[in-house]
Amino acid sequence: MAITKEKKSALVSDLSEALASSKMTVYATYAGLSVQEVQELRRAAREADVTIKVVKNRLVRVSLESLDTYKDVDTSSLKGQLLYAFGASDEVAPAQVLNTFAKTHPTLEFAGGFSGEGATLSAADVKSLAGLPSKNELIAQTIAQLLSPVHDVTNALSGNLHALLDGIEAKATA
Repeated sequence: MAITKEKKSALVSDLSEALASSKMTVYATYAGLSVQEVQELRRAAREADVTIKVVKNRLVRVSLESLDTYKDVDTSSLKGQLLYAFGASDEVAPAQVLNTFAKTHPTLEFAGGFSGEGATLSAADVKSLAGLPSKNELIAQTIAQLLSPVHDVTNALSGNLHALLDGIEAKATA
């Protein structure tokens, strides 16, 4: 069924907005997935603040060309049936969501991605990004590293204080 020009321009506008606000856009082949499986992927993506869209590659190319950031991006890898994952809050969330889903649905395969700065990423690059911890996990690890010396000092001081109190108590009872 043909799409009207108004509908196409609305889709291009929505895609342009999603690309502009996305910190990372990942695309993957989804041939062989059922409608229910794609809906399951969308639910999982929503929980991670990722948007999944299935759009014609030609409309994505038009959207990319309309944005200054992506004007010179290589779009040669946009072939076949692709779904696009847009992540506005976390850079690696789209890759992680698709990677987690692909573990149970091997027909979903990374095809590439675009960084928020306009760089094209290969499927291997996206796969390696999917293995990174999330932004919140990295923040928690950094805070734990910063607090580690504080905890060590506190534990050392409380250990000596307990030994001192035990010694005073032993003298008092003797």
